[in-house]
Amino acid sequence: MIRKFFKEYRGWYLLYLLICLGLMGMFALYQLPFDFILQSLFFTSSLLAIWTVGLFVKFQSKQTLLETGLYEDHVDALHLPSDLAYLRVLAQEKTRAKEHILAYKSRENELESLVKIWSHQMKVPLAALSLMSQTNQLNQTEVDHQLLRLDNYMANLLNYMKLSSQASDFRFEKIEVKDIVVELIKKYRSQCFQKELTVDVSGSWQLKSDRKWLSFALSQVIDNAVKYSQTGGTVRIQLEEGIQISDQGIGILPEDIPRLFEEGFTGYNGREHQKASGFGLYLTKQVLTQLGLSIDITSQIEQGTEVRIWQEK
Repeated sequence: MIRKFFKEYRGWYLLYLLICLGLMGMFALYQLPFDFILQSLFFTSSLLAIWTVGLFVKFQSKQTLLETGLYEDHVDALHLPSDLAYLRVLAQEKTRAKEHILAYKSRENELESLVKIWSHQMKVPLAALSLMSQTNQLNQTEVDHQLLRLDNYMANLLNYMKLSSQASDFRFEKIEVKDIVVELIKKYRSQCFQKELTVDVSGSWQLKSDRKWLSFALSQVIDNAVKYSQTGGTVRIQLEEGIQISDQGIGILPEDIPRLFEEGFTGYNGREHQKASGFGLYLTKQVLTQLGLSIDITSQIEQGTEVRIWQEK
């Protein structure tokens, strides 16, 4: 503690030493008696010693408060302008730290919730594959369907974690959206055959975007269009300064539409058919926003749903 004290106030003692040397030089210059020098040094040293004791007591008290973290209950002991400025900065840092901790805990709870939902969703295709294997009734179309579901759930989880940790890697390039759509239609062809769906793709749309993330966003929309379409229906995809994906499916309740892009929201259809995790459209909205694209959904019950994605000018 003594070493810390002299380290903090060494400037004052150095100044005192220089003053003493100056006085001794003046006494020598005027050839004053040596007793005058000793008396002056004794007097000033006594004052310095008394000042040092009082200052050390305050310094020790302040250090104890700071080291034990009790300064918030003894603010009166830290009354100097520099102390008050330090306390204000410290209070601001503590507030920011609390906010970061709360945000981290919130994201941790959200991720835990997602993992629970994800694990529950994964059980369904895994159970279906296991049953087909045990009964030796491996239908290739159904196997492809269940594997695609597993792939989508895994992609949702990984991309959610990337977006949550700000680790997404966007690479913008000039792309033809129709090429991405055609690849996605091939990916879902087994489900389309199974439900006897007709997919009509027309037009073209070129823009500068990230191919991987745009493909992920469009896959979520196309997956919903195929998933909720009625057997024998048609999925129309029109490309012209944007993309419109419409189906002839079961539709969405009007009261559910404003909340479709909320995190974890499944809506009536998702709960009724037990097909939704509540993160697909949420992730789609987050990705499209970072790509500079907008999305809008209109729907009517038992008539179908239309999703429009475009780039603001």
